[in-house]
Amino acid sequence: MLNKKEQRLRRARQTRVRIALQVKARLTVFRSNLHIYANLISEDGSKVLASASTAEKGLRTELKGNGGNVAAAQMVGKMIAEKAKAAGVESVAFDRAGYAYHGRIKALADAAREAGLKF
Repeated sequence: MLNKKEQRLRRARQTRVRIALQVKARLTVFRSNLHIYANLISEDGSKVLASASTAEKGLRTELKGNGGNVAAAQMVGKMIAEKAKAAGVESVAFDRAGYAYHGRIKALADAAREAGLKF
C-alpha cells in the first residue's frame, strides 16, 4: 500500500508524461506546511529558467506570518509570472505535482494567469 507522498508522486508522474508531449516550459509547484515554491523549467527539463518562493528574503519581509497561506501563494504566483516574462516565456504547462487544484495551488495558478502567464 502506498503512503500519501508516494500517491502524490504517482499522480505527478502521470501528468509529467502528458506535459512532456506538449513541449512547453513547465511551471512546477511544491508546497510544504510553511512555504510554497514555484519553478519554471525549460522545455527539455534541463534547467530552471526562473524560481520564486515564500522562503526568499524579499518576499518574507512582505508576508504577515508564515508563507503557508493563500495570500502568500498569490504573491509567489505573481512573482513567478513576472520572472517568466523577463526570461522570455509567455506560455507554460502547469505542473501541480500531484497536488489537488485547490487552495494554495489554485491561488498561485490564478495569480500567475492574472499577471499574464498563459496555461
